[in-house]
Amino acid sequence: MNEVFDMHQGLTGALRDRNLAWDFLKEFAAYWGRPLRPGDGYAAEELAAAEQRLGTALPTALREAYLLFGRRTDLTSNHDTLLLGPDALYVQDGALVYRAENQGAAFWGVLLTDLGQDDPATVMRPDLADKSQERWEPWEPSLSSACVSMVMSELLQLDDGLTDHAELDAGDLGQVDLLRELPRVGRELRWLSGPDVLLREVDDWFLDVRARTKEALDAVREAIPVDWLNG
Repeated sequence: MNEVFDMHQGLTGALRDRNLAWDFLKEFAAYWGRPLRPGDGYAAEELAAAEQRLGTALPTALREAYLLFGRRTDLTSNHDTLLLGPDALYVQDGALVYRAENQGAAFWGVLLTDLGQDDPATVMRPDLADKSQERWEPWEPSLSSACVSMVMSELLQLDDGLTDHAELDAGDLGQVDLLRELPRVGRELRWLSGPDVLLREVDDWFLDVRARTKEALDAVREAIPVDWLNG
């Protein structure tokens, strides 16, 4: 891996090509956390057992994600559960569910009619009090881009002393120099990167930041005058 990771170039390619998405996630994990290694994914036999139980083949992109990083909880399960274990996959109302919000408030899946595609679009279903109003709604345009969005988001939730969070007011980010906006990935998410820092703005009101060093994290805290949760 290069000493400097070009997030903009890597993410641009990841959003248009499934194989580039996995290359991006390898670099992303190594640069912002720790490298992917053999054994970080599930075994092919475990995926075959899941397919036999479900009575259907998994989309190629989902298989590849499981094989590459399915066991890496630091990339998948700091907040939501990006990948349910193969033995926990299930079908609900016409969709294969592969991800769950941490309190069961929403679920993500792939429509059964799209399972034959290599990299199908994903759908989301909120958990509502009135179950008759629940519907599968379009989410990410491809499963690989959904994985990219969620791995990026989950690593910003890792509690290892290099992340922080804050509510935002209008204009809070306007004073920060050296931040570059990244290609859009994820619903209602805005991504920015700078020297050794990665920021995610959620729906114009909440900010998550991850740094490669404590010094870089402190610099962001100083540059953005908000009430940081951990600072």
